Amino acid sequence: HERILEAFSKKQADILVGTQMIVKGHDFPGVTLVGVLAADLSLYAGDYRSAERTFQLLVQAAGRAGRGTTPGTAVIQTYSPEHYSIVAAAAQDYKAFFEQEMNFRRMMNYPPAAHLMALYLMSGDEEAPNEGAGRLKELAMSHTRPEIQLIGPSDPGLSKLKDIYRKVLYLKCTEMAYLTEWKEWMEAELPGEKLLSTFNIQFDMDPVNPF
Repeated sequence: HERILEAFSKKQADILVGTQMIVKGHDFPGVTLVGVLAADLSLYAGDYRSAERTFQLLVQAAGRAGRGTTPGTAVIQTYSPEHYSIVAAAAQDYKAFFEQEMNFRRMMNYPPAAHLMALYLMSGDEEAPNEGAGRLKELAMSHTRPEIQLIGPSDPGLSKLKDIYRKVLYLKCTEMAYLTEWKEWMEAELPGEKLLSTFNIQFDMDPVNPF
């Protein structure tokens, strides 16, 4: 990477092709054109923050052009040209994106409009998490308040990590106290669950990377 970037900075190449990593932290004054291909792929990543991440990437990519004395141009290729994250990124309109994204978060009860707790179930056995996750959901539903929305179980973004297979259950609620009370109840119940005792179960409140 260093060799390629150094060659580009010395103008030994006119075109640099790369993944998302090339939009972060690089300062090449001679770049006057940036093109982003399939800019909407990250919109469908199964993460409630996908629009935010898409906006961030496009703004960062556009910011690579015109960093010197010559003005720059950014071209965005997308199949979702009317999506607010892409429209706002193309216009570099942070306020418009924030307002529309917060409307979505409030409507769907996602952070920061509400609280999200991820409950991970992990095992070295590939098939075991399916049965365990089913029992975990049954147990969760037996003590879930009407104010708490239960989602899953499902596969997280990394369903296998270092030979450990994972399932995840999500709980959403506007009241942190309700989720905290539910977590304490679940922690007290788990030792008595023979099936679930074979799993590594972890709680993550308002996780940074929940999916």
